[in-house]
Amino acid sequence: MPIRSPFHERVAPYCTSYTWKDWAGYYAVSHYGETHLPEYWAFRESCAITDITPLFKYVIQGKDAARLLSRMAVRGFAKMQIGRVAYTCWCDANGKVIDDGTVSRLGEDHFFVTAAEPTLSWMSRLSRGFDVEIADVSEQTGALSLQGPTSRDVLKQCSDANLGRLKFFQTTSARLDGIDVQISRTGYSGDLGYELWCDAQDSLRVWDAVMAVGRDYGIQPAGIEALDMVRIEAGFIMLGVDYYSAPHVTIDARRSSPYEIGLDWCVRLDRGAFMGQEALRAEAARGSEWKMIGLEADWLELERLYESYHLPPALAPAACRQSVPLYSGGKFVGQVTSTVWSPLLKRYISLASVKAQYGKLGTKLKLEHTAFYERRTVTATVVERPFFDPERKRAP
Repeated sequence: MPIRSPFHERVAPYCTSYTWKDWAGYYAVSHYGETHLPEYWAFRESCAITDITPLFKYVIQGKDAARLLSRMAVRGFAKMQIGRVAYTCWCDANGKVIDDGTVSRLGEDHFFVTAAEPTLSWMSRLSRGFDVEIADVSEQTGALSLQGPTSRDVLKQCSDANLGRLKFFQTTSARLDGIDVQISRTGYSGDLGYELWCDAQDSLRVWDAVMAVGRDYGIQPAGIEALDMVRIEAGFIMLGVDYYSAPHVTIDARRSSPYEIGLDWCVRLDRGAFMGQEALRAEAARGSEWKMIGLEADWLELERLYESYHLPPALAPAACRQSVPLYSGGKFVGQVTSTVWSPLLKRYISLASVKAQYGKLGTKLKLEHTAFYERRTVTATVVERPFFDPERKRAP
């Protein structure tokens, strides 16, 4: 049975839909009101606040902390500056991805790691012989995500952080309503946004302080469904949806390398030894079998398909995580993994995994689509991702 996050007492009264999901063993709101769409628009037009406490959180300290993380992940951390945050993934010995997450350097020998799945056992096994201490602070740490165009204005009013100097993927210590918090300029929305980390016992005060100021800036509590929509617009992959953790699947076809899920930019091969390095070197030399791409369905073709049944186009208003086949010349070449109709972009967009030779920009594929119980296909074009990438995300 799920447990309550430290913000539950504040979150629950807003959830008039009584629609909850189990996220990593916690109660998480699917959507608060009758529909998730007001929450979606808060992400894109004002600001949305989301309880992200279910993320797994770890503190790694000691003179070998950077060495351990460099051994575990596909990128190195020896030269990482204090106050920086890095997105990365970690692999098994065969170069297949176990999980992805962020690493923040809070001090010379002090790091903070977030992950989607439990990672303590994995890090502990790798840490043998290293002078480090690893602490699982998942239950002791409350976490909020504040995302959207007015998120900076809110935090300026309720914290003493110098947000004008906090760059994209940086983190800083601050005081918020007299409480010590860590603020990172990170998030899962693809927009301007921040994540707040605090002691669990201070969570309610942090929530109250942010909400009190946020009311003047259109703040809206947002659940998982709205977050799922914006992360697809941002082109962000999700564990268990767009790829699977290598140790948790039984056949190799379900495992993916960083190159195959669009995380090749994270991989640093020419450095000290790390897990999966030799396998990734071999793959880089020979090329990958699969590629993660962005797709856009031909809307006019969709309209014509529905018109042939004397129906208007019928698309789900929420994100879809159902895998859907893709074809080229009648041959199966991959599958869509995440799909959404973007209300902002007015486009029917998807993340998809395809055979590498079909992943070039501009390639036309056939997307399976069911209309009036009949499986048909419509044209979908390989396009750039992220689909949504505003300048304010990185701007000072």
